[in-house]
Amino acid sequence: MPDNVTSLFRNTAAHSPSMAALTRESDGSGPVDFCIPCNPYFPTPAMFEEMAARLREIVTYYPSGADTITAELCGLLQLPPQCVAMGNGSTELITWIDHLLVRESLAVPVPTFGRWTDQPMETGKRVDMFPLQEANGFGLDLAQYAEFIRARGTRAAVVCNPNNPDGGYLHKQQLVQFMDAMADLDLVVIDESFLEFADAEAEPSVVQEAMLRPNVIVLRSLGKNFGLHGIRFGYLVANPALAGRVRSMLPKWNLNSFAEHVVFMLREHGPEYAQSLLQVRRDRLDMASHLSALPGLTVYPSQGNFLFVRLPVGAEGTVVRDRMLAEHRILVRECGNKIGSSSRFLRLVVRPQVDVRRLVSGLEQVLYGTRRGAAVPELSTGTSYSSGTAAVDRLMNETNGAGVQGLAAQAAGAGMPLPAAVPMGGGTPVPAAAQAPPPAPAPQTPAPVPLPAPVPTLTPAPAPMAPAAMAPPPTPAPFAAPVPVPAPVPMPAPVPVPAAAAAVGPTPPGVPARGGLTAAQVRGMTAPPAPAPAAGLTPAPATGWPNAQSWPNAAGMDRTG
Repeated sequence: MPDNVTSLFRNTAAHSPSMAALTRESDGSGPVDFCIPCNPYFPTPAMFEEMAARLREIVTYYPSGADTITAELCGLLQLPPQCVAMGNGSTELITWIDHLLVRESLAVPVPTFGRWTDQPMETGKRVDMFPLQEANGFGLDLAQYAEFIRARGTRAAVVCNPNNPDGGYLHKQQLVQFMDAMADLDLVVIDESFLEFADAEAEPSVVQEAMLRPNVIVLRSLGKNFGLHGIRFGYLVANPALAGRVRSMLPKWNLNSFAEHVVFMLREHGPEYAQSLLQVRRDRLDMASHLSALPGLTVYPSQGNFLFVRLPVGAEGTVVRDRMLAEHRILVRECGNKIGSSSRFLRLVVRPQVDVRRLVSGLEQVLYGTRRGAAVPELSTGTSYSSGTAAVDRLMNETNGAGVQGLAAQAAGAGMPLPAAVPMGGGTPVPAAAQAPPPAPAPQTPAPVPLPAPVPTLTPAPAPMAPAAMAPPPTPAPFAAPVPVPAPVPMPAPVPVPAAAAAVGPTPPGVPARGGLTAAQVRGMTAPPAPAPAAGLTPAPATGWPNAQSWPNAAGMDRTG
């Protein structure tokens, strides 16, 4: 790996160099990848061996047409083929959604997946960006988002669930209510690319509701779920008229032979796939616990296969990213180029425990290390980051994460109306102390420290869910029930960590961990499974329902829609 790895990132149009580029710059083996959100447990080694054995046949011949591959996938997922369009990656589908269905403007909460902002801007559309508040844990208040859409006169809207990069989650009931309120828009897109990794409720997807609505598209990813980004395949679900309109524009062979081979082999590997999702969910909790023990590092609740973290005061993301790659051969996603984020944030993909221990060890050395080479300066040296970021740091540190409750108390005392609670991700994550993590707190909630002035836009964090109220992770239909997960393979002993940051064992669900999060919050479970309807969302009259002549036939071959 070259000494100045910054050039690798500057010389690419993407947020990070490809794994192929990184491999070429090294000794032939790429770094440990905490950047690309991929399922590390699927396909299984046996499946890779099967694909390797048929490699020559797969790459030699044309694939079947997209209709054949789509029909097989729909049989697996129990979806009607006329409601599905498969693409060469979700970005191909986003491109056609923009070209065909977004007429003049698109509303997008930020930060989120970059193509939802970049693609419409590239075609001259107006992109109305709704900022997610760091002080609210980047939670999306759908009622406020709806008000924003009405005020701007936006004609199309996007919601990513879980959101990328923070992993914030919205319950199905909330999204259905939002879709009803936005029934008069040209288009509502619910991007569920990472929903397979969520375990907040048993039936989280709005796919069935989307097929019955005139203006809703649900986007799903296959590369992320199946651990095969290189194959480039994904699909959308909508009513037959919308799905048929997108499908009619796609090339006949837009799906490659590898995609076809994987889709047709999935039916025999349902239990392994379900087991891989269960293991990722377990790893997410374990990884959040280890990262939360690092002094000053904030870990946000996530329902994706990644964790969004805020670096300690004084740490600069590009420096941390470059040193992690150059000194530890670990690739992380620095989020300074995401609209609505900054270089104070990293997105870290959930990986097996052995890799997580290597990540934590590398971060300890880069962030703290010897003071001369640490990315986090001594407190007496001050910092060079912006006053705005410094103000947020002071807000978080002075209140010890109880800032929202303190603001709520002040607002109540002043006779100000309190905002409605935001379920799932609406709580404020708590950073550990900059010098050393605080002692393990007692189960009771500490009294909040008053803030200088109330900020009524912040929302009080809902109470964590008790373990008994958590819904068990669903088994993806129509796959067979997952096989029992074997006992975990013993992992190597963790690298020594500073005494102040040493782990203290599992944290009870209602007790904050050393990083400031309860076990329930780490799981992304910060609200009841059936939240109360959000105030301010009222159904809008539906417009533009397709007539019978515009609906494709049962085989999904009618291209006139």
